[in-house]
Amino acid sequence: MGNILYIIAVILVIGWLIGFVGFHAGGLIHILLVIALIAVILRLIRGEKV
Repeated sequence: MGNILYIIAVILVIGWLIGFVGFHAGGLIHILLVIALIAVILRLIRGEKV
């Protein structure tokens, strides 16, 4: 389950970069990126192991 979280976070970061550089994707991709970063930070704070 933890690996899936990191995969989703990486996909969102790549999508955000593509949207930021190449297209005007609106605010949705930025909201998804923030949610992904919060999820990763919470996982690191809790210290959950894979």
